Amino acid sequence: MGTIKVADGAEIFYKDWGPKDAQPIVFHHGWPLSADDWDAQMLFFLSHGYRVIAHDRRGHGRSTQTDTGNDMDTYVADVMELVDHLDLKNAIHIGHSTGGGEAARYAARAKPGRVAKVVLAGAVPPIMVRSETNPGGTPIAVFDGFREALATNRAQFYLDVASGPFYGFNRPDATISRGTIQNWWRQGMIGGAKAHYDCIAAFSETDFTEDLKAINVPTLVMHGDDDQVVPIADAAELSIKLLKKGQLKIYKGYPHGMLTTHADVLNPELLSFVAD
Repeated sequence: MGTIKVADGAEIFYKDWGPKDAQPIVFHHGWPLSADDWDAQMLFFLSHGYRVIAHDRRGHGRSTQTDTGNDMDTYVADVMELVDHLDLKNAIHIGHSTGGGEAARYAARAKPGRVAKVVLAGAVPPIMVRSETNPGGTPIAVFDGFREALATNRAQFYLDVASGPFYGFNRPDATISRGTIQNWWRQGMIGGAKAHYDCIAAFSETDFTEDLKAINVPTLVMHGDDDQVVPIADAAELSIKLLKKGQLKIYKGYPHGMLTTHADVLNPELLSFVAD
């Protein structure tokens, strides 16, 4: 574990586990979480001989609680600095939710030889917010509601998200994990309120259409068809049409946080794609 200081002085926390000569896998977390959200995947791939890296996005987790630069272009610039610092080559980049947008934009802009494959899981691309050009998107009023709830009582808002739609724990047949809820809340609350507030616009209003078109490496798109946070019809089902080398896998009944609730199923499938 360590930190790097990026161009504007922010410190970015990261974990770097495993043999330094092994193929690296870089994990990009969702909002408002941290590298810890990848524990199940990092331990799994570490046990299979990979080098695993995950960072806390600026304003999240143990990185600097920035009040500026909380936008997708800056997030990706931070990733580029981290990749250069660690000199990661032929890496697999796996992104969930907001991290899927970050991974897509990074892969579209990365230096030659840096990226081997990409995975977008429950990811926000192409663009979440509803508009004339994206009529199936989520209304801006929903994201305004997120901002209001965060500003009013962030602790309660985060508890409600984790207890409800994120993991599908609001479904009548759900097996609820209190530890999972508490871990989500813990990760969220150690980040900065201003950065998390700004990031709502970054994940909902950033258009990744051109990024998806520019990715030239094999890309696996994974999405649960019961994702209540990033609805599949306006995300994975559109993204796959824009990717040159895309593969779509849909998981019946799986929620947004499926990489946690169904890690036993998804980790081997990720390994199959990574190792192929």
